[in-house]
Amino acid sequence: MLYKRMPIEKESPEEKGYDTILHNLAESSVSDLSFGELGLQLNELKLEYIPHRGHNGLRQLIGEEAGLQKNAVLLTNGAAGALFIINTALLTAQDHLIVVRPNYATNIEVPVTIGCSISYIDLQLETGWRINLAAIEAAITPATRLISITTPHNPTGITMTEAELQALIAIAEKQNIYLLVDETYRDTCFKTSYPVVASLSKKVISVSSLSKAFGLPGLRMGWLITQDEVLMEQFLAAKEMIYISNPALDEEVAYQFYCRKEAFATVINERALENYRLLVTWLQQEASLEYVLPQGGVVCFPRFKQPHTIDIPCFYETLVQQYKTMVGPGHWFSMPDSYMRIGFGWPNKQAFEQGLMNISEAIKASRVVF
Repeated sequence: MLYKRMPIEKESPEEKGYDTILHNLAESSVSDLSFGELGLQLNELKLEYIPHRGHNGLRQLIGEEAGLQKNAVLLTNGAAGALFIINTALLTAQDHLIVVRPNYATNIEVPVTIGCSISYIDLQLETGWRINLAAIEAAITPATRLISITTPHNPTGITMTEAELQALIAIAEKQNIYLLVDETYRDTCFKTSYPVVASLSKKVISVSSLSKAFGLPGLRMGWLITQDEVLMEQFLAAKEMIYISNPALDEEVAYQFYCRKEAFATVINERALENYRLLVTWLQQEASLEYVLPQGGVVCFPRFKQPHTIDIPCFYETLVQQYKTMVGPGHWFSMPDSYMRIGFGWPNKQAFEQGLMNISEAIKASRVVF
């Protein structure tokens, strides 16, 4: 495989340096927790090899929430590790993938690196970012191995309905195709109304993590869920070849956190919802942008109504250099830079509110004079 750095990672806030950004609206997660906030008991932890499938207690808790046994859960190095395992285990250069776009870069770039053929199902702001099920069904070929979606969606924040998911599952089952559902944002800010999608069919593989919803990206703790025992064995083989198991420390910290996660989630989501309300008010007042309000996660994906009236490179440069504010430009998601992802879960209220004001000022400073 020929690896190439993804812009979303190369240009990320952590690569630029958090100390260079005063108003970080580029993050797609909630605010990070500190180690001391977790109240951990780690003195008896042995830093030994651990079960390759992952911490049994944590897998049990995750499985119970999905209505499944722990054997349906494989712990991975973040959601990114799960996505890499799934894509490399299921796809070869001779296979065909159907993937929704825009999307988190890993969901697209890993298959591109594998070299499989890809059909993109492009979401449109004009149709409320709703998924086109007929287009997915029409794109299926004899070589189609996998359909890849995200819900709640990154970067738009749109959530598929349970009826849409059931229709898509029916297509996958009828065609004997696997359906990958990136559910990383299902516990973030808003409540997701439907169950973990992998619990609905053996043809579904769900992926999630502690990074986005709970502010623990430094743990690198994610998981995949499947009811297909043969497929799970293949995924486990891939994990063992790549890194055998996750760190014992990460998994124990994740387990102790997960036992008390609802207490943290209440505070985290209240703050995110407070920022969401600020976002709604600002979007209603910022006449330069058009948008669809998010229904899940902590991201929104507005665009310039009249991009020809804005010097877009100047806008991003002014925003960062003059206002020390960062958003996620459209090219992070294979979209024009007239789109921008705004994250409302990571900054505190004051930083977020100022960041929105800075976006408006940068827009004013970047208007094209005819």
